[in-house]
Amino acid sequence: MNTEYTVAEVRLTYKRKASYLGEGELRSSIDVYRFLLSIYPKETVEYRESFKVLYLNNCGKAIGYTTISEGGIDTTCVDIRMILQGALLCNATQIILSHNHPSGNPRPSTQDISLTKKVRDASAIMQIKVVDHIILTTDSFYSFSDEGNI
Repeated sequence: MNTEYTVAEVRLTYKRKASYLGEGELRSSIDVYRFLLSIYPKETVEYRESFKVLYLNNCGKAIGYTTISEGGIDTTCVDIRMILQGALLCNATQIILSHNHPSGNPRPSTQDISLTKKVRDASAIMQIKVVDHIILTTDSFYSFSDEGNI
């Protein structure tokens, strides 16, 4: 019996671009929040929930970001494998998770807390540190790191 297998070829490409934040250092959660406001579409922050990840090098400089998912009014589906795939593709050693709450209340839900722990644990296996998880609204934010929850 002769069985042939055909699979798609995967090609990885890394093209370094200029830093998104000048020198790219994110010194505080307020720096991260301000940057996130610049990458979340203003017209959807209060409309639909989105989940984005910032990728950092080992010096804490931003080297990229990606949108993991866009959802509905109060939820979005997050695949941890997609988060880690992005980190591996750009050689990130640290990540900052983020999502918005269209309700205007930046406090984390039980699901937010659970997801943060799952991502932190999965990332640790790959030696990638979850530095923070920022929940943002148009005029405030919640930092898991600032609150001692990372």
